[in-house]
Amino acid sequence: MHIRPLGIIFSLLVASTPSLAQSEPTTEFWPSPWGAGGANGWDDAYARAREFVSNLTLLEKVNLTTGTGNQADLCTGNTGSIPRLGFRHLCLQDGPVGVRYTDLNSAFPAGINAAATWSRSLIRRRGEALGAEFRDKGIDVLLGPVVGPLGRDPAGGRNFEAFGPDPYLAGVGVAQTVEGTQSSGVIASVKHYILNEQEHFRGSISSNIDDKTMHELYLWPFADAVRAGVGSVMCSYNRINNTYACENTYVLNQLLKNELGFQGFVVSDWGAQHSGMISALNGLDMTMPGDGVRNSTYGSYWGGSLTEGVLSLAIPPFRIDDMAVRIMAAFYKVGRDTKQVDINYSSWTNETFGPQYWHSKTGNTTVNKHVDVQGDHAALIREMGAKSAVLLKNTDGALPLKQPASIAIIGEDAQDNPDGPNACVDRICNIGTLAMGWGSATAEFPYLISPATALGKQAEADGTVFSNVKSNWDLDAARAAASNASTAIVFVNSNSGEGYDTLDGNFGDRKNLTLWNGGDELIAAVASINPNTIVVIHSVGPVLIDHVKIHPNVTAILWAGLPGQESGNSLTDVLYGKVNPQGRSPFTWGKAAGDWGITTLVNSSTQQPQQDFAEGSFIDYRYFDREEIEPSFEFGFGLSYTNFTYANLIVTPQDVGPYQPASGFTEPGPTFGRINMDPEAALFPEGFEKIPGMIYPYINRTDIPWDIETPYAAHNRSAQPILPAGGAPGGNPELYKVVYAVSTDITNAGELDGTDIPQLYVSLGGPTEPKVVLRGFEEVELKAGETKTVVFNVTYRDISNWDTAAQDWKVTSEPKTVYVGASSRDLRLQADL
Repeated sequence: MHIRPLGIIFSLLVASTPSLAQSEPTTEFWPSPWGAGGANGWDDAYARAREFVSNLTLLEKVNLTTGTGNQADLCTGNTGSIPRLGFRHLCLQDGPVGVRYTDLNSAFPAGINAAATWSRSLIRRRGEALGAEFRDKGIDVLLGPVVGPLGRDPAGGRNFEAFGPDPYLAGVGVAQTVEGTQSSGVIASVKHYILNEQEHFRGSISSNIDDKTMHELYLWPFADAVRAGVGSVMCSYNRINNTYACENTYVLNQLLKNELGFQGFVVSDWGAQHSGMISALNGLDMTMPGDGVRNSTYGSYWGGSLTEGVLSLAIPPFRIDDMAVRIMAAFYKVGRDTKQVDINYSSWTNETFGPQYWHSKTGNTTVNKHVDVQGDHAALIREMGAKSAVLLKNTDGALPLKQPASIAIIGEDAQDNPDGPNACVDRICNIGTLAMGWGSATAEFPYLISPATALGKQAEADGTVFSNVKSNWDLDAARAAASNASTAIVFVNSNSGEGYDTLDGNFGDRKNLTLWNGGDELIAAVASINPNTIVVIHSVGPVLIDHVKIHPNVTAILWAGLPGQESGNSLTDVLYGKVNPQGRSPFTWGKAAGDWGITTLVNSSTQQPQQDFAEGSFIDYRYFDREEIEPSFEFGFGLSYTNFTYANLIVTPQDVGPYQPASGFTEPGPTFGRINMDPEAALFPEGFEKIPGMIYPYINRTDIPWDIETPYAAHNRSAQPILPAGGAPGGNPELYKVVYAVSTDITNAGELDGTDIPQLYVSLGGPTEPKVVLRGFEEVELKAGETKTVVFNVTYRDISNWDTAAQDWKVTSEPKTVYVGASSRDLRLQADL
């Protein structure tokens, strides 16, 4: 065995210069920053994690970081365990709307619905309830919430999982969800980091972006998640500037772990790891599902391969220690050591008895205990479904309904799926009412209340004559029902999902923004007959409905999104005025497909498609504003059954002093415990019985290669400089100092109690900046005639731009203006800052 100096050959890897977005940045960032703890529970969590990891062997540390294989155990994702210390393997499970692959769980409204409430309290309560259900199923890591995709492309297949294309709104949504989830004792894993903005080519596409756009748009909500204390971040499938996200030193080491001060662990999306030693050095802490590497010694990039990497010194001991400490710190921060219960379900079968190790069909036992975790969450789901509904049109008080003489419910989207709400695996179908998109972000419905069912019950209670046309295609029946009803309600939808399957020609991403299943023709047929036609839309995002908006016989339009299991009840509450709508659109509705300025990349002549984010930060309403495009309905728009007025805008500067960039150095890279560097100690124990298909940390040879080339800088454990924009989780604490308090009076000028969502926008000035950007909102409940004063806190971050030269946030010399209004285009009050 020949050992070279320092035990290894080092070579500095520098990225080649790519097209647009490969042009910045071009350097690599090493070493991978080591966790340091911090406020809000991190210091205590790190103290406990370091003590725990100090007692681990190398094999045990590797076992924490490596998934044991696809379907190798009960959960979607499973790490190795530490039997010597009685430490169970970690259980990771989808997803953002409920526990996937189980029974007796709830099906919550989608992320886009949560955003449409513009309610911090509701979003947090949703996170708490989700966390409680995952906790009580025995799950350690909830794979959610989602802020990637952000929503650059309105046709993006997974946009509905997230909180909309505005970074401020998305940041509030993700922070509240993280805090709620983790308060219930489960680690949240915010995903997908970063720039995974379409499903076509998601495993190979390079999202090419400049540094300024990255900070001001896509990184913004992830910073809010980190500041909220998120325990895990999932890296995405795509490349960023031609380097895969899960081995990209710019996004993992520089941005996430250094600048944003992330203290938790980075886990790969399933199969998103593309290298062994490099991904570890470049910032990945846990790989999932752990297997899938063909024709390799260990069937995994890590497992035994990672053990060999440490023994050969290709991976420095401080790096494997940091990986383990980060995982355990997240574990302790949310209290998993006191809140963990046995895993009581299997992701792979609904049967009570079956194999624990599904891949190998071994270990027969009780795998599903059918634990009911729903609690009282149905009431929250119903409330959120109602309060996320956005009233887009309401002519002459068509809504709320007041015991109409007769009502016709028309359209397949109002109906039950005749085979049941879970008939289609991962919801990959569009039969009956749409209450959930498709893909891994799904859960089994415990039940689904269809609109036809709920409205039928209401009609019966009111003595209203009720008719129900179940088909979208029998236009004669639709017209006949409409002609005999005082009110006709037409239900239409538009679906999307994850790009591992195609539905009606839509490969995850929507192939167009029109209504599905002949929805436009159905509306036209009914509206041609009935002068009081109400349209209800269940959709994953915006659809092209300007022709519906201007139709004189369409008296009301209501967007209900993807409301979850209480869909029909939530909708009935709004239609009949039991809930005064407070939803505001979390995206812009254009009149034509080209209005957003973005086109999904669906064809490529290369195996590594290039997608340049040349529009910079001009997406959604920012693009509409710059190009002076009139939308059908703007971002932040939503009607109420009452009216609100705004007055008395006052701006009060706060004496917080000038912004101070972060400075100083970290502590040197620490190690914990001792590593036995003898390869003999890492061999499979004699007589060890492997579970077929399971990934293990053991090695099967002692002649480990010693000449693996890895970057010299990745082995540097000396104290590292703190970046100017860094210094704490979420970035420099100076960014979050309040520099202005902006107050205004909101009055309910109508006759009904209601909730308003006043919104604060800021113009950052300058010819290349958006006209306005959202920087605040509040949820204000007002009785009829009541006035309340609302105060918005504007931070240094809110009025800053990213300075690429200084690598920090700076307030430019351009004039700044603050606006308060009811939407991005209904700006009623303004003042200079």
